[in-house]
Amino acid sequence: MKVFVVNCGSSSIKYQLFDMQDESVVGKGIAEKIGLPMGIVSLKIEGTGEKVERELPLPNHEVALATILELLTAKNIIRDKADIGVIGHRLVHAGEFYHSSVVVTEDVLEKMTECNDLAPLHNPHNITGVKTCQKLFPGAFHGGCFDTAFHQTMPDYAYMYPIDHSWYEKYKVRRYGFHGTSHGYVAQQAAEFLKKPLAKLRVITAHLGNGSSIAAISNGESVDTSMGMTPLEGLMMGTRCGDIDPALVFFAARKGVSLDDFDKLLNKKSGMMGVGGISNDMRDNWKAIHEGNKRAELAMKMFTYRLKKYIGAYAAAMGGVEAIIFTGGIGENDWDVRKMACEGLEYMGVELDPDKNKGLRSKLADISKPSSKVKVLVVPTNEELVIARESYRLYNETKKR
Repeated sequence: MKVFVVNCGSSSIKYQLFDMQDESVVGKGIAEKIGLPMGIVSLKIEGTGEKVERELPLPNHEVALATILELLTAKNIIRDKADIGVIGHRLVHAGEFYHSSVVVTEDVLEKMTECNDLAPLHNPHNITGVKTCQKLFPGAFHGGCFDTAFHQTMPDYAYMYPIDHSWYEKYKVRRYGFHGTSHGYVAQQAAEFLKKPLAKLRVITAHLGNGSSIAAISNGESVDTSMGMTPLEGLMMGTRCGDIDPALVFFAARKGVSLDDFDKLLNKKSGMMGVGGISNDMRDNWKAIHEGNKRAELAMKMFTYRLKKYIGAYAAAMGGVEAIIFTGGIGENDWDVRKMACEGLEYMGVELDPDKNKGLRSKLADISKPSSKVKVLVVPTNEELVIARESYRLYNETKKR
C-alpha cells in the first residue's frame, strides 16, 4: 500500500510518497509558485537519488497535483493513481474539535472552516488541498493530522489567556499550540532511545526552524507549549517576533501603521531577519557574525536567550526534566545554537558535551556528558512519516468495521 502525504500551502504543495510495507519514502518533492505566471514541480526519487524538475504554469492546486501525479507515473513510481490508496493530509487548526488524527469527512472540513479565523493563512489552503485530492483521487481514503491536536491535553490554566473570559466563550480565544505532530514524534523517539517509557518521563522538546516552538511534555502528554492561538506567539523565529508587549499594537496604530502592515511586520519582517537585518537563514546569520556584524550577533543572542528562558520555565512547570530534545532544521543542524541554549543550565543538571555536540547534524544522538542529570538529545523529526502512519492506521481501522 502506498500512502501519499500532502501539505498544501497558499502557493506550494509539499509531498512524499511512502511504501507502507517498510515505511520507505519512494518519492518526494514540491510544487512551487502556484498562481504565478510560471511554477516549478520537482521530484526526488529516493532509490536512485535522481531529481526531476518541470517548469510550467500552475494556475491552481489541481494543476499542480495533476503534474505531480504525471511525474510519479512517468518515472514508474506508480502505474497510475489507483496505486495510491491512502492520502494523508497535514492540517493546521482544529480548534477544540479534535484531539487526534481523523478520517477526513465533510464534517471535518466544516469544522476546519469554522476555525478559519484562527488560522487564516493555513486552514483555507489545507481545505483546498483536501478537496482537490478528493477530486483527483475519488477512490482514495483520506486521513488528516492536525498541528494542534497533540496539545489538546494542556490543562486550562496553561491554555487560557488572562483576558475577559467572554472572549473564550464567544470566540474560543486561547492557546492552541502548533508543531504538535513533531513534538509528539520526537518525544516518543527520545523515550525509545533512552529505553524508558514516555509515560514516566518529563521532556522538553524544542522544534527550531524558520518557525520555532517549544513544548513541555509530562507523562507523554503536552502540558504547555510556546505558540498560542496563532503561530506568532512564543520563541523568536526566522521572521516572526514571538513574545512582545501587546500594547505595541496600539502604539503602532497611533503612529499611523495599518493593521495589515503591522501584521506583516510581526509575521514577515521581525525575528532573526528583523533584528539582524540579514536573513531568516541561520547560516547567513553565522556568516555575518563571523564577519563582525553586531546586529546579527545580537539577533543570535536574543534567539538563544529566549529559548533558554522557555527551557527553564518549562522545567519549573513540570517540577523537573529528564531530557531536553532539539529537533527541526536548526535544532538538528546548528550545534552553536544548541550550545548557547544550554549554557548556564548547569544548575538544572544539564552538562552538554562539546565534543559530541560539535559537528553533529540530523542524527539521533545523546550530546550530554555521562554525568549529566538531564539528557540533551538531538532527534530528527519526521512529521510526514507520522501522517503516513496515522492515515494508514485509520484506513485499516475503517476497513475492519
